[in-house]
Amino acid sequence: MTFTETSMDALRGSGDELADAVVATLFERGEVGTFNTLMRHVSTAGQELPDGLPEVAREYLHATSTPPHWVDWTEMEKARLFFIDNNVHISTALSFASMPACYLVPHVARLLSATHGLSYPSKRMAETGQFTVLLMRPDAFEAGSRFIPAAQKVRLLHASIRHHLTRENRWDAQALGVPICQEDMIGGQMFFSLLVLDSLHRLGIHLSEEGAEAYFYAWRVVGAMLGVDQDAVPRTLPEARRFLDLYMTRHMGPSAEGAHLTRQLIDLYEDVVPGTLFDPVVSALIRHLVGDICADWLQVPRTPWDTLVRAVPHLLGVLETIEDRSPTVGWALDRLGHLTTVLELSSLTRGRVMHHAIPEQLKKEYGVPEGPARTGRWTPPPATVS
Repeated sequence: MTFTETSMDALRGSGDELADAVVATLFERGEVGTFNTLMRHVSTAGQELPDGLPEVAREYLHATSTPPHWVDWTEMEKARLFFIDNNVHISTALSFASMPACYLVPHVARLLSATHGLSYPSKRMAETGQFTVLLMRPDAFEAGSRFIPAAQKVRLLHASIRHHLTRENRWDAQALGVPICQEDMIGGQMFFSLLVLDSLHRLGIHLSEEGAEAYFYAWRVVGAMLGVDQDAVPRTLPEARRFLDLYMTRHMGPSAEGAHLTRQLIDLYEDVVPGTLFDPVVSALIRHLVGDICADWLQVPRTPWDTLVRAVPHLLGVLETIEDRSPTVGWALDRLGHLTTVLELSSLTRGRVMHHAIPEQLKKEYGVPEGPARTGRWTPPPATVS
């Protein structure tokens, strides 16, 4: 698949036809409040929809209640095992690389500002973390799971943002494209998939080709469920590299909103970790993962930890060697990783389940068998834009 300035420009003019139509109808009929109230009780796949739910919403929920017909469940299981084996590292990459990358796109940072995203950093991070954990559970696409309803609600949330910004003339679509357009949705998909893999590689984590491709595939499935045009989305990691390079070259740069969001992210994680001794590690990790130029754009402070953080790959390499040689140690580290992820989510959510709503103005155990052998180390696709 070839990506050019012209093809990317075409993606800037389209949103999500299905979700946009549903949201427009709910607003036209004054049914948004009823929808939000009743949907708080719809949290698991397959449950009976409540009486009084607007018919247009009922039809949407039925139409989007199953994953794409083309899903390869063997690949999804590989992705789940990959996530469990690397959950702490993936959480680190999401928090300190993927989210800052979003802030490096000025119009995306501006959109978060326009939708009051600046005021609720913990909620935004908790929603992202919880969504990923729900995706990687063994029952993610079965009756009783929480992932499918979450995806359905996020898709409508995106459509509602497009609706508000367009209706209230708070967005220059000619200059910036449709709010949360197809190009931005695909860009976000790349941030949460390829950029996470890049960050794990930068941290020195041993990734197999099979595991990396499966993780990327899982986010292709997510993209389809969130309304991403499957005729436009990268299908392979080399295609993803070409798209991401071009997307970032077209859009990344400094902005006041991006710097503000990054400062909130740093403050949030410094508050999560007790004491102040390790506070500079947050800034140092962001700088290590996004690079000095981007970190300077985001006004990430330089700290004495910047040099020390570069030793992280060596430490993780030692731990991985021990893990590979001892199944017991490997199991213990996986469990520690799971508990760390749960603790982080608990701190961000204050123990609450996050409910996605249209704005008007984990099982206890993962149930994981022993993971596959780490063979065929993954090498990131080369950069395509100088």
